[in-house]
Amino acid sequence: MAKIHELSEVLANQIAAGEVIERPASVVKELVENALDAHSTQIDIIVAEAGLKQIQVTDNGAGIAAEDVLNAFKRHATSKIHDRADLFKVRSLGFRGEALPSIASVADMVLATSTGNEVGRRVHFRGGKLIEEQASAVRQGTTVTVSELFFNTPARLKYIKSPNTELANIGDIVNRLALSHPEVAFSLSHEGNVLVRTAGNGQLQQTIAGIYGVNNAKKMLAITAEDLDYRLQGFISLPELTRSSRRYITVMINGRYIKNFQLNKSIIAGYGSKLMVGRFPVIVLAIEMDPLLVDVNVHPAKQEVRLGKEDELAELIRKTIYERIAGENLIPDANENLHSRKQAQSDQLQMALNAASTKWPQSYTAVSEASAVASTESTAQIAEQLASEPAIATTESVTDFADRSELATWDAKYQNEQVGTPFGTPATVTPMEQQKKPTERFPHLDYIGQMHGTYLLAQGVDGFYIVDQHAAQERVNYEYYRKEIGQVSTDQQNLLVPLVLDYPASDALRLRDQADLLQQLGLNLEPFGQNSFVVRSHPTWFKAGQEEDTVREMVDYILNDQKISIAKFREQTAIMMSCKRAIKANHHLDQQQAKALLERLPECENPFNCPHGRPVLVHFSGKDLEKMFRRIQESHTSLRGEMA
Repeated sequence: MAKIHELSEVLANQIAAGEVIERPASVVKELVENALDAHSTQIDIIVAEAGLKQIQVTDNGAGIAAEDVLNAFKRHATSKIHDRADLFKVRSLGFRGEALPSIASVADMVLATSTGNEVGRRVHFRGGKLIEEQASAVRQGTTVTVSELFFNTPARLKYIKSPNTELANIGDIVNRLALSHPEVAFSLSHEGNVLVRTAGNGQLQQTIAGIYGVNNAKKMLAITAEDLDYRLQGFISLPELTRSSRRYITVMINGRYIKNFQLNKSIIAGYGSKLMVGRFPVIVLAIEMDPLLVDVNVHPAKQEVRLGKEDELAELIRKTIYERIAGENLIPDANENLHSRKQAQSDQLQMALNAASTKWPQSYTAVSEASAVASTESTAQIAEQLASEPAIATTESVTDFADRSELATWDAKYQNEQVGTPFGTPATVTPMEQQKKPTERFPHLDYIGQMHGTYLLAQGVDGFYIVDQHAAQERVNYEYYRKEIGQVSTDQQNLLVPLVLDYPASDALRLRDQADLLQQLGLNLEPFGQNSFVVRSHPTWFKAGQEEDTVREMVDYILNDQKISIAKFREQTAIMMSCKRAIKANHHLDQQQAKALLERLPECENPFNCPHGRPVLVHFSGKDLEKMFRRIQESHTSLRGEMA
């Protein structure tokens, strides 16, 4: 008796569903992508019990012809791929022909569709089997209703998270699809509550405002750039607007949301030391490229792609972000800073939601920030609020920088290079009004006094400033050491007593392989026995009394990161040296020392953040102070007029 047999079609579809349909959010993603491929301009999603009970997606797209409806439920049936050549120029979101049969095999599914030119069709599948097919009078477009998800594969249900978490995942998917297609109007409702609503007017800025909030949208910079292979456009947040995870970074390639570690890494590198450790920016970045340079056929869910010129694209992204932020005044407003605790509370709320498993949300207001879903403000209100303040312009000419060592740091490495000529912003990214730049990038500060041996108080023409003296001197020291380390010379200081360093055999072998890297920084480790090294001299920029500690920390960097680059190594060493030599809190400065520090700060390339990304100073405008002391209020005359 033959042992090898062919799987039934239903079983094969259920196996495929295990790859494509992981949770309710996967169903939403596949159905909405099909709607987008049908050129829909309005997509409405309604879910019940976080999608486990029901998911309904309605669009106004092209619809499916009557003779094609049943074929659409056959595995690998597609209208987008005809021959092998089409695989190398895929522009549609779906093309594998797995979505509908996979969903139908693990749920109860009803599809009603019409092209608008003929009587529509309605089909009902349950567990992959056709239950009913009939003509139906429906409007142009398609409505898909999925109920009882995983009813016949109960083992999958044990991998489902809490209802709040699954709902947040659905909201996250819809958010990213809405950001990828601002020309489409999206709505997402759960148990009668509207969670996401976008205008679909093609203005990416308003879509961002609808999802992340108007105040956050105002803290984002529009960018645009291109070279021979790529076109970039989108919005990046100022360093003061960050989140505790990378999940607020949205990268799209040819309209498809993708996950790519290398591109995310280049985004973070573009901010350099302007981000705090453990904090990540809010990014919406759309990339257009020749389909020949991207392979989308590497993952069933189509979120992971393979890029032909990934390194070149990553470098273009890094340069564009770096140069866009370089000329901005990054002094955070202290009044807004006082309210930043709301974000911390939101992050804590997200953790609580992930742990929750029983309570259903009565409204999505409590989880709007945690799951990054839209506010329900109207498009007109959003547009009015965005226009109420000077907005931020798209990329201008590349900032010119003074020459420095090309390997001093990641920030300085590319300072004299330029991005390709910016191109006109398309309809999907509406440029905001030109922002009025301050006459001085960094204000002139007059020293007032010191508080608690930690903060310097100063005034400028535009208000009151509080300076963190440790962060300020860290920044001054960092830029000094970055330059000194980047300009390694033969100048060495001999040690009176050579240092002997002992390491385990495994570490000693690694250090022998990396000896050249240390030598390029002026540190020569001579083998001294089996697992020991001797250091007889050191660079002249080492601080007296800290020679051994500095050497050991530099060696530790090599042992902890085998693939560290020379530029990154120099940067980390500069950060370490600047922190060690900076004045600490509760250290009282005299007036001359404080003034000297404030005078050196504006000379820095980046005077706004310490090397770890913490702010150096905060600003209270004159208006902020007047509000705090109630000096801005209605006049008595106007009050008497109202009473009369």
